Amino acid sequence: MRTGTLAVIPARLGSERLARKPLHPIAGKPLLEWVWRRVSSFTVLDRVVVATDSTEIAELCGKWGAECVLTSAAHESGTARIAEVAALPDYMGYDVIVNVQGDEPFVEEEQVAEAVAQVRRGFDIGTVAAPVGTLAAWRDSSVVKVTRRVDGAALYFSRSPIPHLRDGDPTAHALTTATYLRHIGLYAYSPMVLHRWHTLPATELEQIEKLEQLRALAAGLTIGVGVVRMTEGGVDTLADAVRAEQRLLGQQTDTGNNAR
Repeated sequence: MRTGTLAVIPARLGSERLARKPLHPIAGKPLLEWVWRRVSSFTVLDRVVVATDSTEIAELCGKWGAECVLTSAAHESGTARIAEVAALPDYMGYDVIVNVQGDEPFVEEEQVAEAVAQVRRGFDIGTVAAPVGTLAAWRDSSVVKVTRRVDGAALYFSRSPIPHLRDGDPTAHALTTATYLRHIGLYAYSPMVLHRWHTLPATELEQIEKLEQLRALAAGLTIGVGVVRMTEGGVDTLADAVRAEQRLLGQQTDTGNNAR
């Protein structure tokens, strides 16, 4: 197997919180296009492909110049969609595969590189997290939190505010430390681990929290969590989309001013 890193961006139109989320317009472009353009610029990746069950998304990817694979509509998770792509002859041979979720328009190359590094350090799966930052985010069920072992491996992921402070709320300073972390939606793994995760049966905790990474944890797979700098969260709700648009429009304005 050659050494190389393949990034797959799973995208489906169905979303409980934000209708047609991948194609939700933000600052003049669909959300998915923002993610693809950003990820395609990362030098740590050798190849980037979108995986979708939507012909509408596939056609738009063609217009952007994005490589896209039309996958089965039967998949219940992004992991299953990525596993289908990784098993195709044209995508075999990469020793690390990265799952970059299609609702993370502010994902940074540092984050992807750190997730890949976790796999190369020996963890079954690599991912990253950043300090949660605020009480509002810590309490927000759309923000996934993670706690870690002393070696950096994940102990648990939850939509609830963890770790729970028995005697009150964490201080503003504590929320900026590696004790209180928000998960950033990307994973890295070898093709073998991806296949194992994909073929595992669903677990009760996964179904309760609606977090598929709990399936991997329950099966004993190790998930290395690298801590990266604080970052803008992903787009999961309409309010998130509004905040993302404001930031992206601000970046475009800054770029225009710097070009003058």
